[in-house]
Amino acid sequence: MFEDDTIGRSRMLPPLPERMRPHDLDGYFGQKHLIGKGGIIRNMIENGNLSSFILWGPPGVGKTTLSRIVAKSLNREFFTLSAVSAGVKDVREVIDKARSNSLFSNGLSPILFIDEIHRFSKSQQDALLGAVEDGTIVLIGATTENPSFEVITPLLSRCQVFVLKSLEKNDLQSLLERALTTDEVLSHMKIEVRETDALFRYSAGDARKLLNILEIVVGANAGNQPIIIDNKTVTACLQENTAIYDKGGEMHYDVISAFIKSVRGSDPNAAIYYLARMLDGGEDPLFIARRLCILAAEDVGLANPNALLLANSTFQIVHTIGMPEARIPLAECTIYLASSAKSNSAYMAINEALAVAKKTQMAAVPLYLRNAPTKLMEELGYADGYKYAHDYPGHFADLEFMPAELSGRKFYEPAENKQEDALRARLEGLWPKYYK
Repeated sequence: MFEDDTIGRSRMLPPLPERMRPHDLDGYFGQKHLIGKGGIIRNMIENGNLSSFILWGPPGVGKTTLSRIVAKSLNREFFTLSAVSAGVKDVREVIDKARSNSLFSNGLSPILFIDEIHRFSKSQQDALLGAVEDGTIVLIGATTENPSFEVITPLLSRCQVFVLKSLEKNDLQSLLERALTTDEVLSHMKIEVRETDALFRYSAGDARKLLNILEIVVGANAGNQPIIIDNKTVTACLQENTAIYDKGGEMHYDVISAFIKSVRGSDPNAAIYYLARMLDGGEDPLFIARRLCILAAEDVGLANPNALLLANSTFQIVHTIGMPEARIPLAECTIYLASSAKSNSAYMAINEALAVAKKTQMAAVPLYLRNAPTKLMEELGYADGYKYAHDYPGHFADLEFMPAELSGRKFYEPAENKQEDALRARLEGLWPKYYK
């Protein structure tokens, strides 16, 4: 009877992730590099010297929660806006409110938290600049995207960027134990955890997802005494509660992964289907356009150099016209990339070159390749012996360009396709010692 009352009462309460939201750093899991001893955010709180920053990380790692903890710990007024729904007018209203705020008059600037700040337009971000610069507000932004893509440079230069990481297994274990022992509902239920592999695997380092899954599993097995949580139970429950496309959840990563692999695998029909899934689910079209640029460079590459030009043009067009019309250039680019010949030769070349470069940072550049802007450099032999390619037949001079210890090292290997077959033929003529 008590179990039934507990279950019934739980339906009237906020979801488990909200009930478990911590209110101080002691209850916050993960991000020790930021909030542990000596961490920069902990130092801000302890010193009371708060500056604007952007939290960049995957969903469910505590960006919003950490922002609220900072505000509470420093006794700052906390305003929040969502970049999805707020406009320039909303931004200006918050700034005006901050200027007249009583706490601000005592020298404590209010905090403005902006969720998904990467989705703010340039005009919205411009509206923030003055208030951030003069200290009217302290800006805390949250984003799942690299802020350098969409946050304007003047605003980004006024903010530190902190990278948040997915929760590790020990963090998830601690969070699970705390939920089972302290939650006002779960702590009164008989729950036996026998296995956690599936629970943690499906959570994928996302605290919110872990708690949602836990609540689903408990709710689905509430009639059992005790409730057994093991790999089989978790998997069965999730299969029966398959979520629709969720740009903030696991399905987001599954669908974008399928989209990328369909383009890479030269299947335009599957690619266009997954594109439609994302658009219908409300995915940010610029997120998709960026992935098309990456695909064009990484997977189509030199087999069809026009692909990167089209992908970049698609990004610019999508940025200009927005939805729903943006679906058309996105579809065009998707079909083109999927149908194109493929090559990852440039991707492989730069990866190998980076690995070698890390080990040879002190390798000397040959003297004849160096500039000689001063008399002393000329006397030391800088630029002496350099052959200007355009002075030679075919605009080519046989010269060693690598550092001495890397002489003869080859990074680029042309793939087998029409475009790179032509490149290989040219390189074999120019560099027969490398390409045969």
